[in-house]
Amino acid sequence: MTRRGEAVLIQLTVNGRPRVLEASPQQSLLGLLRDALGLTGTKSCCLVGECGACTVSLDGRIVDSCLVLAGEADGADVVTIEGLAANDAPTPLQRAFLEKGAAQCGYCTPGQVMAARDLLERTPHPTAGQVQEGMSGNLCRCGCYYQITDAVLAAAAASDR
Repeated sequence: MTRRGEAVLIQLTVNGRPRVLEASPQQSLLGLLRDALGLTGTKSCCLVGECGACTVSLDGRIVDSCLVLAGEADGADVVTIEGLAANDAPTPLQRAFLEKGAAQCGYCTPGQVMAARDLLERTPHPTAGQVQEGMSGNLCRCGCYYQITDAVLAAAAASDR
């Protein structure tokens, strides 16, 4: 990270693409992703790390991007919801969210999917209780928690085929 006046230059990889971006020292990773890169799948909601709508993967672990300063991501590998699907085809997890009705208003869905992806990478065959605990940092205003759990379990079962 280098300073340029009041701005800092940040080098990072976003969804597999190397990037060099300018940010203010106070700018969050969420703001950088949405404003500088136009990656609006990562949602801006509570801005205090309570809802999970801004969940992204940062060097292989999920974080609330509203709580991470852009400068802290210097040199990091960031994956957003836009980085999951290949060739514009939804992943099996994204399809499960659609098929199980786990994406009602859709606002929380990107963060939910990112958290579910992380959970399934750590625990490929979770129980319903493990899904509920693993997804506890992501709130759903529509109350789709049963559908979200069903979607994650369905994606886990589909990965067995």
